[in-house]
Amino acid sequence: MSSVVHSGRLADLGSEAAKLPAFVRRNFLEAWSYRAVFFFDFIGLAFEALTFYFIGKLVDPDSLPRFGSEQVSYIEFVAVGIVISGFVGLALVRAGAAFRAEQLTGTLEMLLMTPTAAATIQFGFVVYDLIYIPVRTAVFFAVIVLALDVRLAADGVMPAIVTLVFFIPFVWGLGIVLSAATVTFKRGGAIFIVPLLTLTSGAFFPLTLLPDWLQRIAEWNPMAIAIDTMRGALLGDAGWSEVGSAVAVLVPASAISLAFGIMSFRLALRRERRRGTLGLY
Repeated sequence: MSSVVHSGRLADLGSEAAKLPAFVRRNFLEAWSYRAVFFFDFIGLAFEALTFYFIGKLVDPDSLPRFGSEQVSYIEFVAVGIVISGFVGLALVRAGAAFRAEQLTGTLEMLLMTPTAAATIQFGFVVYDLIYIPVRTAVFFAVIVLALDVRLAADGVMPAIVTLVFFIPFVWGLGIVLSAATVTFKRGGAIFIVPLLTLTSGAFFPLTLLPDWLQRIAEWNPMAIAIDTMRGALLGDAGWSEVGSAVAVLVPASAISLAFGIMSFRLALRRERRRGTLGLY
């Protein structure tokens, strides 16, 4: 009997997973239909790197932390911060915007009435970005390495990727929370979350410049932990040595974020269905 139930669950899981390519295709076609915006995103990323390169001319390299035995330039220091803060901003804004767009077009209620699990819909809204953002990141690193003479340690690429993989669920959980807020309040709240996380992350300046109380908060900021670990891997000789301690913090933080996000979304759907306001915007 248990084997039959197990097989049924695997079949249901496979059926739900088979729906995800449809979300990816729809989101890609929607993005590609606005080709100017699609290309300007990459152009804007290049200009952002160039802007920080010239800002780095004003920064004394001795004021930056050392990674291993190397003294890094400001553009090398800030490169990882640009990537992670950009990822967080895109992930959080687009998560809420996806549900908002479904509300405005009147398709959210119909989509939720289909025989598709709520978790599949949540993941379907972000799965395109989970593919697009790494491509965007790779293009950015290629630009700064080739055009701005940024030196990255090849041995640090895999440790940095592993750190990012364990950080992504934390951001995804926050995105689900913002989706729940969009369902309930009709507008998301990523505006204050992204600056708050970024301020205490050390993305654009060393955390030693912050007041002591903010530095203590930053020690528990998963975004700061991810950035610091990736910098140590890509700019120094830390390699895998710091990944374990970072993962030990990122795993529970991601688990809490995902659990809170899923619970918030279910409660939001239950409330709106009970009130009959799910399709209102």
